[in-house]
Amino acid sequence: MLEYKSKEQKRRFYDSSEWKRKRKKIKQRDNYECQECKRQGLLSIDTYEYSESAKRKKIQLVVHHIKELEHHPDLALDEDNLETVCVECHNKEHGRDFGKKKPNKWQHDEKW
Repeated sequence: MLEYKSKEQKRRFYDSSEWKRKRKKIKQRDNYECQECKRQGLLSIDTYEYSESAKRKKIQLVVHHIKELEHHPDLALDEDNLETVCVECHNKEHGRDFGKKKPNKWQHDEKW
């Protein structure tokens, strides 16, 4: 059975042509809409904006493994285990809440 535990193993999988084909198919199936936002009555779609700093299209939608790749390698390409989500929902799902501003630790200090 395949394993996807190390960064190298995961990178090899996500760089594979098999994954890229499957990812495209899932985004098409989901009509290029975030399925999590859709469940909440919202709409998040791919806008095809370009990032000058990255010199590529901004990534706004990703294909998410519902059951984690690392723990369920047998479901890596299973369409029932994949869904399109926006980057914000994906980060929330993985506990990466980059969108929140950090509190100002100097806010209550004496000003002089």
